[in-house]
Amino acid sequence: MSRARQPPLVTGISPNEGTPWTKVTIRGENLGTGPNDLIGLSICGHNCLLTAEWMSASKIVCRVGPAKDDKGEIIVTTRSGGKGTSTVSFKVLRHEKIGILDQSAVWVDEMNYYDMRTDRNKGISPLSLRPANPLGIDIDKGKVPLKDLESMFPGMSGDFTSENFSATWYLIENHSATSFEHLRVASGNLKKQASKKNEGSLAYVKGGLSTFFEAQDALAAIHQKLESDGTEKVEGSMTRRLENILNRASNTADTLFQEVLGRKDKADSTRNALNVLQRFKFLFNLPLNIERNIQKGDYDVVINDYEKAKSLFGNTEVPVFKKVYAEVETRIGALRNLLLDKLLETPSTLHDQKRYIRYLSDLHAPGDPAWQCIVAQHKWILQLMQNCKEDFIKEQRGGGGLELDGELRSSALSRISHTASLKRGSSFQSPRDDSWQYKSPQQVRFVEKLSDVVISQLPNFWKLWISYVNGSLFSETGEKSGQVEKLKKNARQRQNDFKGMIEEVTRRLVQLVRGALLPTTLPQEQRRLYGGWDTKTIHPGAWLTQVIHTIRLTHDALSALEIPNDMLQVIQDLLLDLRVQCLLTTLQQTAEDVKRLPEKEDWIVDNEGITSLPALFEQCMVQMLQSLKEPMECKPGEANVFQQELAQDEACKLCVGIMKAFINCLEQLSTKTDGDIDTSHLSVEMGSPDVFGSIHEDFSPSPEQRLLIILSNCQYLERHTFLNLAEHLEKHGFTTADKITRVSREAVRELDERLFESYIEKKSDPIVGSLEPGIYAGYFDWKDCLPPTGVRSYLKEALVSIISVHAEVFTVSKELVPRVLSRIIESVSEEMSRLMQCVSSFSKNGALQARLEICALKDAVAMYLTSESLASFKQALEALPQLQSGADKKLLEELLNKFKSSMQFQLTCFQPSSVQPVKR
Repeated sequence: MSRARQPPLVTGISPNEGTPWTKVTIRGENLGTGPNDLIGLSICGHNCLLTAEWMSASKIVCRVGPAKDDKGEIIVTTRSGGKGTSTVSFKVLRHEKIGILDQSAVWVDEMNYYDMRTDRNKGISPLSLRPANPLGIDIDKGKVPLKDLESMFPGMSGDFTSENFSATWYLIENHSATSFEHLRVASGNLKKQASKKNEGSLAYVKGGLSTFFEAQDALAAIHQKLESDGTEKVEGSMTRRLENILNRASNTADTLFQEVLGRKDKADSTRNALNVLQRFKFLFNLPLNIERNIQKGDYDVVINDYEKAKSLFGNTEVPVFKKVYAEVETRIGALRNLLLDKLLETPSTLHDQKRYIRYLSDLHAPGDPAWQCIVAQHKWILQLMQNCKEDFIKEQRGGGGLELDGELRSSALSRISHTASLKRGSSFQSPRDDSWQYKSPQQVRFVEKLSDVVISQLPNFWKLWISYVNGSLFSETGEKSGQVEKLKKNARQRQNDFKGMIEEVTRRLVQLVRGALLPTTLPQEQRRLYGGWDTKTIHPGAWLTQVIHTIRLTHDALSALEIPNDMLQVIQDLLLDLRVQCLLTTLQQTAEDVKRLPEKEDWIVDNEGITSLPALFEQCMVQMLQSLKEPMECKPGEANVFQQELAQDEACKLCVGIMKAFINCLEQLSTKTDGDIDTSHLSVEMGSPDVFGSIHEDFSPSPEQRLLIILSNCQYLERHTFLNLAEHLEKHGFTTADKITRVSREAVRELDERLFESYIEKKSDPIVGSLEPGIYAGYFDWKDCLPPTGVRSYLKEALVSIISVHAEVFTVSKELVPRVLSRIIESVSEEMSRLMQCVSSFSKNGALQARLEICALKDAVAMYLTSESLASFKQALEALPQLQSGADKKLLEELLNKFKSSMQFQLTCFQPSSVQPVKR
């Protein structure tokens, strides 16, 4: 709730005494909020509201009416505060009726004198000549409220003495109930008064006609007497005596009225002298008053006094006046210089600039002060930008810290950033904490400070130009005089010059930012002017994102001023280059981060044989893409970075490089020796009771186990990670996601093949190499051997070796088991086929023994047979003589069953497992 206003209080009135209709100035407190709020004003009990003129809440001007009381209070009544009080009073001076010979301190109009002989008013004031009832009929006051009359007749009055007299108002107020007959009588009275007024002096002559006849008779009798006397020139005659009487009467009259007329002439000359002295006083005191008002800053008073003096004495020929006026002109010239200096002084507010320009315009200053101010402000903004760069470079070279006081923290950029974040739901999180100013790179802090300088100064600079163009710098309405139109015409002619100023400011902003962050995009000459920074510093993508955010805020702030887009195109070009640089820098940094991922490999595998490394790689890529979301987002008017051919190709190369860098990391991990790897341990997280638990938790992965883990990771990359990343890349606008994925999958397949071949070589070579020595151990000869009693030991040892490989692979990844065992069995079957084909001849027992061992091996690994291994086994069997008798076949079957029975437990691993891989 708003607090109720205080009642009006009158604390002063000037003058404090006077005759009726004296103009007075009332001062006080709470004298109303406006003209409509003033509803009552009385002085000495007389309502003075009709003549009241509300000036402000502390000043009212009105005229004192013919109050009944000689002395009384001044009461002000307002709608907002009610009836007020007064601490002062006003005294009404009454007109005194004096004779024509009485002395008076003031001059009395001769038409208003008091006739001592007749005791009647021969002359009265014009107001007293007006009848109180001009219609001459009875007044019948109506009941129409005064407020209704005021609303029906705005600006009019029912007082017939007022200049704004309304006859309708008067009739409604005083004769609303008068009959038509009475009004007809009133009309006749008005006609009579008008006819009397038209008679004028003729009526006066008619009224005094008898007096003229009496005077004429008296003159005729005197003439007759003189003629009968006949002694006109004789001394002592009647004529002489009459002449003497008339002369004495004339002398007496002269004596009586000479003093009065002399006092009148003296009063007239005194009054004229006082008026002239008043004019002299203003002129003679004007130089000193100008000096005093300049010191107080009352330039409006100085300008008003100067205009007044110029109108009075500008063309004077009086030497003393010319001398004093010349001194006034000298003081005004000094004031013009002072105001121009203040106008060109920096920094200054837009309000002060407009004020000084108006002062100089009113003083008719030579030239165009407004344009001079615009030029000075333009140079000052450029200097501020250059000083900002030099300060930060000095800090960077000297190692000292700039004082980042509250000016930066509460800057225009911060306020705009806060407003923008609210509008977009605070979606942007800048990489800051409480001490960000001291951790962020110098160039980033410089861009923020530079943008703040532009945002804080350029809007006022633009508004000053707009005011200059529309003429509001010279007058509030812009229609003051022809001089304003001339200046507006000059402003329109300078539009190209101002456009060049704006373009220079925006171009300088872009050049300084490029010199700090993109020096290679500047020509060599500009690089020396706007560069000078430490180019060894590599700015993380997060800081470039912050810079892009800052430049976008700057562009939005300037666009809000309705600056044409063509003037801001250089900022859009800068934004595009910064976004491209942010993209490439972020990708390069991601590649470096990926190269350090092997340090985080802990060799802990899940039930699919996958370590945390693929997930870490995917997480690293996703975080990189999320960090690029804001800078790559296309704001209104911005170009799509991924539609730029060069940026698209370079980004594709870097993305492929990131993928290949991770693949190289996997290859390095696969070739590390025990001394090169960390003291991490291999642990297994599997829920199957069939899993070999022979690996102790303190067991370091062997080279073969690392190969298996990397192979498992490679398969996961190809089947899952790269496909997920392809979706993320497409989601974030990468148009070459398919190419990146294709090349990456090809590279990981190549690594997988190399590592797989390396592992197979390590595992199959010992098994294959042990077959031939095992077959011919003890000088065994296929031509001369005993009847077979079972599978020989070499084959069992080979199967045990294969089972150990199965256990090793199964421990890491079940999905790798078929692939690895099938390849090893292909090598073993190929070797067995070669060995059988190398035998020149078999005895019956030798052929049976060979068929038994080949069939036992084939049946044991039947689950992992491939077309190649089947073909090798077929070739091996075809190299043997065929069994001729049923006894041999029966013996072969019995021996095979015996083998399978004896090695049932060992061969269980070659059976289909009930444990299925857990899909991610």
